[in-house]
Amino acid sequence: MKNIQNKWIRGAIPALLLHFSIGTVYCWSIFSQEIAEYIGFSKGAVEWAFSFAIFFLGMSAAFMGNIVEKNIHKSSLIATITFSVGMAGTGFFIWFGGAHQGSVLALIGIYICYGLIMGIGLGTGYLSPVKTLMLWFKDKKGLATGLAVAGFGGAKAIASPIMQKLLGENQNGEIYKMFYILAIAYFVMMFIGHLLLAKPADWVEPQTKSKDEGIMATLKREPLSSYVGIWLMFFINITCGLALISQEKMIVKCIGLGASIGIISTISAIFNAGGRLGFSAWADKLKDRNTIYKLIFILSIVFTVLVLATGGIKNGYGKPLLITLVLALIFFVNAGYGGGFSNVPTLLSDHYGMGSISAIHGITLSAWAFAGLAGNQMASWIVNNTGKFITDQAGNNVNPTGYQNVLYVTCVLYAISLLLSLFLVKPTKKESN
Repeated sequence: MKNIQNKWIRGAIPALLLHFSIGTVYCWSIFSQEIAEYIGFSKGAVEWAFSFAIFFLGMSAAFMGNIVEKNIHKSSLIATITFSVGMAGTGFFIWFGGAHQGSVLALIGIYICYGLIMGIGLGTGYLSPVKTLMLWFKDKKGLATGLAVAGFGGAKAIASPIMQKLLGENQNGEIYKMFYILAIAYFVMMFIGHLLLAKPADWVEPQTKSKDEGIMATLKREPLSSYVGIWLMFFINITCGLALISQEKMIVKCIGLGASIGIISTISAIFNAGGRLGFSAWADKLKDRNTIYKLIFILSIVFTVLVLATGGIKNGYGKPLLITLVLALIFFVNAGYGGGFSNVPTLLSDHYGMGSISAIHGITLSAWAFAGLAGNQMASWIVNNTGKFITDQAGNNVNPTGYQNVLYVTCVLYAISLLLSLFLVKPTKKESN
């Protein structure tokens, strides 16, 4: 009974506390327009704060992997402090920007706090509980990591209505107060997670002569092509996911469901979280976890081709069948996007073992850093430079052709990922140690 309790008290519960907190970074779009108006900048300028947050998430994970490997208590404390301080600092610079409209200092301060400082908290907080979960749940690594990573993906669904309520209570232009409240709430949650998080007592970290020797020696266990393949297909899956997710709101308007954007966004977040848990738990039952990626890419191609072939985005307004196809694509891409995240650490552990998994996982998350910039910006460029903006039947300024063109690019990228999964990533048996 003690071991069963420890699995949850020392592994799953603290992981959820950490990931539910940092996962709210995806709520930025909820209040970015209000922030832009409050500080006197365009929404596009403010949106870069989110892109920087994802970039520094990946890069901090890559550089902090060794610290996580060595001491999860130190890394989880760093995550707690930097994430909450970054949140509070964001609030301060929003206040400053409101008092000094158009201040470049306010915008840069938001970039630094929400992007750099919170980004460090995101990267270290994301990594800290993953290896611990795999050690506690040796026979169900996918289920365990999927549970925690689902917390990251599902945080938006839970936090969004709370943030909307806080925004509603600050109609007098005091949006910055919301960030102070959130900073305190997330500090408490993450600090409790930090105190609870612990590896199994019987786990002994492998000893190496230097901090780098373990990683390099481990990566040499298999052909470099396998790791390159995993990194690239992870990068492409995130890029494609963000490309569609970033345009999701406008695509939904194109098919005549503008009034239901909030509901559809919540359902998408649920699919995102469900994909993280479902695909990783499913992978536990398969001989080779890479099979999950093959399924994700094949189904992503199928749904994308169906929408392209029917012109679902351009022709879907008021047509139930086409609307269903477009929604199916949105929901599945969200699920596959989430599933790609949750299966990475377990796939890496199957290939390279548990000894340096936090460090290797951290390096692999650098793909997230670059995809965080590539996905959104690629989609924005395509929409702004192809097709034509029109006023639809509901009065929305949309570019249906541009959104369809984004799908042509993502379809090709998914096909490349499928080839990488089939031919570059070598099959391997599950790692049980």
